[in-house]
Amino acid sequence: MEPNSIRRSLLGAGLLGAGTLFGKLFPANAFAQSPDLSKGNQKGMDMSQSGMVHGGNMMVGDVDSTKNGFDPRKMLTDWDGGKVSRLSNGQTLREYNIVVKEKEIEIAPGIKYPAWTYNGRVPGPTIRVTEGDRVRINFKNSGSHPHTIHFHGIHSARQDGIAGTLEAFPEMEVTYEFEAKPFGCHLYHCHSVPFKRHMHKGMYGAFIVDPDPQKHLEQHSVAKSRQLGTPENAKWQEFVMVMNAFDTNFDEKNEVYAINTIPFEFMKRPIRVERDRPIRIYLINVVEFDPLNSFHLHANFFDFYDHGTTLTPTHRIIDTVSMIQAQRGILEFSFKDFEAGNYMFHAHQSEFLELGWMAAFEVMA
Repeated sequence: MEPNSIRRSLLGAGLLGAGTLFGKLFPANAFAQSPDLSKGNQKGMDMSQSGMVHGGNMMVGDVDSTKNGFDPRKMLTDWDGGKVSRLSNGQTLREYNIVVKEKEIEIAPGIKYPAWTYNGRVPGPTIRVTEGDRVRINFKNSGSHPHTIHFHGIHSARQDGIAGTLEAFPEMEVTYEFEAKPFGCHLYHCHSVPFKRHMHKGMYGAFIVDPDPQKHLEQHSVAKSRQLGTPENAKWQEFVMVMNAFDTNFDEKNEVYAINTIPFEFMKRPIRVERDRPIRIYLINVVEFDPLNSFHLHANFFDFYDHGTTLTPTHRIIDTVSMIQAQRGILEFSFKDFEAGNYMFHAHQSEFLELGWMAAFEVMA
């Protein structure tokens, strides 16, 4: 048997080297609905305890978010607008302090990973601004390797954050400053070399630029619905989901897959959504070592805005989308008139699903 096949077999059995990843397997019951299950989950019931799990392959136990210093559930909605002020020309300035920290994090119960982080979390802070804002990033490297921040967006070469350009060596501080454009669902990440090492160690985060409705009068109401803080936006249930993975033994093959770092978190405790309010997901793929990742929604379809840079869908009424690394987009859909219950979503690469990239919405009546 080839080494990679051996590794996957061990994972399927719940082993990772000498440690246990999945531990005791639950019965292979189908993910199902029942009135009792719905009532139980409203009281904080852990889905894994019910036996209602897909294939019985979820791990036992939970990651301690307090010790980690970040919570994958809070990451869904913790938009960081920065410190806001006004420049002399009337332009909004949003200022951020981002520090590189080398930190051991728990990525599955009992499984520790030596991460490189922005502000002590993986993914880093979700930076959310409005098109045309001035963005200033005060960047300090408290790690032991050179690091940068490369923003996907439009800016000058001097602000590109590649090796040799605004690269911060250990204990060095640099400042990035640029105007936020274009609007859309973007990301930032370290671009120091070796690039693949900095990416898979955890140095990435979401960078969301809301459209300025005054710049899009022909689609003013749609633009307003995407601008955080407006009444139109408040009607939406918005979530940011960063699809990531971890190579725990550094053989350039991932052992754990997730959204917002912790595998199975949103399968064990589905994301509660209101049935009559539409849902918008800012979806970003940062997985290293695998050419493609994907998102599949069960029992429903969504409109997709590739890179989020349009106010009209680039794909309509689809239930699966594939992404290469750094590709991203906005998904919009609704469960209006659906029956209440649990609806899965996951990667449609079965291996990713079985290694942690499996989740669900709990639709509340």
